[in-house]
Amino acid sequence: MNTFGKIFRLTSFGESHGRGIGGIIDGCPAGIELDMDLIQKDLARRKPGQSKITTQRKEADQVEFLSGIFEGKTQGTPIAFIIWNKDQHSNDYNNLKDVYRPSHADYTYQQKYGTRDHRGGGRSSARETIARVVAGAIAKQILAVKGITIQAFVSQVGEVKMEKPYTETDLTKTDDNIVRCPDEETAAKMIERIEKAGKNHDTVGGTVSCVARGIPAGWGEPVFNKLHADLGFAMLGINAVKGFEYGSGFAGTKLSGSEHNDVFIHSKDGIRTKTNNSGGIQGGISNGEDIYFNVAFKPIATLLKEQQTVDKDSNEVTINPKGRHDPCVLPRAVPIVESMAALVLVDHFLLSKLNSM
Repeated sequence: MNTFGKIFRLTSFGESHGRGIGGIIDGCPAGIELDMDLIQKDLARRKPGQSKITTQRKEADQVEFLSGIFEGKTQGTPIAFIIWNKDQHSNDYNNLKDVYRPSHADYTYQQKYGTRDHRGGGRSSARETIARVVAGAIAKQILAVKGITIQAFVSQVGEVKMEKPYTETDLTKTDDNIVRCPDEETAAKMIERIEKAGKNHDTVGGTVSCVARGIPAGWGEPVFNKLHADLGFAMLGINAVKGFEYGSGFAGTKLSGSEHNDVFIHSKDGIRTKTNNSGGIQGGISNGEDIYFNVAFKPIATLLKEQQTVDKDSNEVTINPKGRHDPCVLPRAVPIVESMAALVLVDHFLLSKLNSM
C-alpha cells in the first residue's frame, strides 16, 4: 500500500539510495494558487544536515513538479513531483548486505518480499517521508484558505519534557531553535540531551505534539473513518512511531467521568465546550474545538556502536554500522507530523463537501 487518502490521494515512490523520491497527488481541487516557497520551506524543515543535532547527509531536497500545476495553480489533474537524491553514500551499507540490523525492517522485508534494498533501508527508510511533506504542504495551503492552521512541536526528548500546556505556549516560537520546542528553557535541555546521546554513539526518542485550529464542527465519519482513527492511522504510518494519543489520552484514564466530561456552553462564537478533554473530536466527528494529539517516537535503531545480530544464514555476527545518522529523529519529524495531519484533514474536508451535497 503506497497510496494514502480517499479523495486527496498521495502515491509515493522511491528509495533512500535510489535516484530520487517522488509522488503523485490525485484528487487535488483545481484552481488552488500554490506558494512554492512554503512547500520548499517545509522540505527544508525536514531535510538532513540542517543542524548539529541531525544527520550530516547533505541534500538540497529541491522539489521538481512534473505535472498538474500551470501558472502557479492546480489544474485538478494528477500532480507529479520528484526530489532527486544527490548525496548517497551507498558503500557505507555494503557490509550490511546479508545482515539483519536490530529493530530495522531488514528481516521483515526479506520475509515478505524475498529480496530487499540494503542501501540505507531502501523503501523502509524515513527518507520516503519527503513525498509526504510535499503533499502535506499543498494540503496545508488548501486548509489555510479555510482559516485552518496546523502546528507540531517537540514536547519531550527522553526524560526532558515540556511541562507547560500548549494553550499557555507561543507555538510561533517552535522554529526559533534547532530542536523545535517552543519553550526556550526546555529546548536548551533537549538539545543537551540529544548531544549527550550523539557523543555516546547512541540515540534518544521522545514525543511530537500537534495542534490543529480552525476546524469546524462536523468533519469525520461516525463509524469506520472516525477522524481520530484516521489521524492515528496516519501517525502510526510514520517511521519510528510507537504510539498515538489524542485529547486527554492515557492521562484521562485517571479521571472520573464528572472530571473528564466536556460541558457545552453558549459563547459569542456559538456552542463551545468549557474544557477540551475530547481533543476536538466526539463520536469520531470534529466539534469545533482545537484538535490536539501526541505522537511517540522510539530511539532511532541505527547505533554507531557495536551490536550483536545474525545474518541471512543465521550466523551470529557483530556489526558496527558506518554512515550519517540522526541521534534523535524528533526535530525533523515535526513537519512530517504536520503533513500527515494535513493530508487527513484535507481529505475529511473534501468528504464533508460530498456529505452536504
